[in-house]
Amino acid sequence: MNLTKREFLQVLGAASAAGMGLARHAEASAQSAAEGLYDIPRFGNVSFLHMTDCHAQLRPIHFREPSVNLGVGDMRGRLPHLVGERLLKAAGLPPGTAQAHALTYLDFEQAARRYGKVGGFAHLATLIKRLKANRPGALLLDGGDTWQGSATALWTKGQDMVDACKLLGVDVMTGHWEFTLGMERVRHIVEKDFKGTIDFVAQNVKTTDFGDPVFSPYVIKSLNGVPCAIIGQAFPYTPIANPRYMVADWEFGIQDEHLQKMVDEARGKGAQVVVVLSHNGMDTDLKMATRVRGVDAILGGHTHDGMPVASIVRNAGGQTLVTNAGSNGKFVGVLDLDVKNGKVSDYRYKLLPVFAHMLPADPEMDALITQVRAPHEARLGEVLAVTEGLLYRRGNFNGTGDQLLLDALMDVQGADLAFSPGFRWGTTLLPGQPITREWLMDMTATTYSYATLTEMKGEMIKTVLEDVADNLFNPDPYYQQGGDMVRVGGLSYTCDPLAAMGQRITDMRLKGQPIDAGKTYKVAGWAPVAEDAAKAGNRMVWEVAEEWLKARGGKVAPRQLNNPRLVGGVLPNPGYAG
Repeated sequence: MNLTKREFLQVLGAASAAGMGLARHAEASAQSAAEGLYDIPRFGNVSFLHMTDCHAQLRPIHFREPSVNLGVGDMRGRLPHLVGERLLKAAGLPPGTAQAHALTYLDFEQAARRYGKVGGFAHLATLIKRLKANRPGALLLDGGDTWQGSATALWTKGQDMVDACKLLGVDVMTGHWEFTLGMERVRHIVEKDFKGTIDFVAQNVKTTDFGDPVFSPYVIKSLNGVPCAIIGQAFPYTPIANPRYMVADWEFGIQDEHLQKMVDEARGKGAQVVVVLSHNGMDTDLKMATRVRGVDAILGGHTHDGMPVASIVRNAGGQTLVTNAGSNGKFVGVLDLDVKNGKVSDYRYKLLPVFAHMLPADPEMDALITQVRAPHEARLGEVLAVTEGLLYRRGNFNGTGDQLLLDALMDVQGADLAFSPGFRWGTTLLPGQPITREWLMDMTATTYSYATLTEMKGEMIKTVLEDVADNLFNPDPYYQQGGDMVRVGGLSYTCDPLAAMGQRITDMRLKGQPIDAGKTYKVAGWAPVAEDAAKAGNRMVWEVAEEWLKARGGKVAPRQLNNPRLVGGVLPNPGYAG
């Protein structure tokens, strides 16, 4: 979305009337407003620019931040488990501003129409060039989940994102969803496409036979004469959260002891700054920061938390900064370090939202994106229906976009109930916008998105829910092995996030009647991790959903969320807005 100066002034005028101005820049042109937001003073002598979890979104999109991001145990009331006004308070930002819209779900529909779309690699490229021009030697770090999440990424086996990242100027990268392209494809990209341009690092990925490193554990680069080590930490639970057969020869894991060895080794080679480029998830990063010494900062991903301030974690070696830079190309984290006498003496951190209308599209990147999409535009743009309600995904328990998928799976396959994975990726549609094939693929595009219909006993349904709930709500972050809670359609249940494992799920009901532990039910789902599912000949989930959408008569009514009833003292909670 590119606005003329006149259009931008109209946007700001409407926003100002509703108390949503851009502070002293509200009366300015788009260029002046961008200067106020993006021209942050240079600090120190070492700078890292951080992006993560873009999920292959090359074009600007809308993305609603969660209204439910519960913190349990020690994480209650701490970043990243703050939503809405509480998150803004922690960031020191007033509500009703452009920055507040980027960070929260507050007044989302109204604010999204005023401030436009976010992200887009052409606009991101403009911002990166701007920041690098003001910070000579700055490194651009990519935290992964880059080659998956869109139709074109799936259809090109990630090549569109590989080419875009090389043009963007990514210097160092680690991974997660990248591995679902398969070992051979990942090796080819790292060893061929990235050779001499992008360093792919992951200290915690080893061969299953001899424990040899699959990728370089770290890289040391000189920034303005300061040796800086960037250590990679790939998603440690890839073989559990994703199909094991796709990475059959590789082992993952958190591997704190090995990470400590790599930190010490890098320091021994002269590194004055050590940064971990992580895809652990923020809770895991915060715990890791207490256990590993000598790390100056952990730049994290996976949980899609747009964190406007850095968390400071004390440990035996001093302190470690922990940050997370959101998702979908919506943010760029800027970490400036002042290094004196061989160590970090001070820092500045800023999370910058990427507003497409404030940043003109970079011509070279825009041309590449146009070229990549050209063969697919007709398929991508086909309108399947129009949504009458907001469609989004992010949140601990459900989202309206997930509810649409659940409803489609149950209706088309004649299921009693349905499960949809707790994925965090996926884009947002405003009421009145067309549901295109591109949006449907944004919500479903993986290499194993097979739709399933399984006969399952009531006791197994409870087991599934309990297992996923423990992945999300285990008080020890090192046992949180996946995304958000599995989305459930047709089945109501009660959840106590604070209960012990195996005791969180109660009162499961189907059409008002209690689930019978011994009775068999038809359960629809998609994205199974078992290898047999890939050989069963099932349709892809987007085919099922497309059939359902085309039968709606052109319009899809607002989805009614099927959320669990929460009990056990978890509410009220600073991470819950209902």
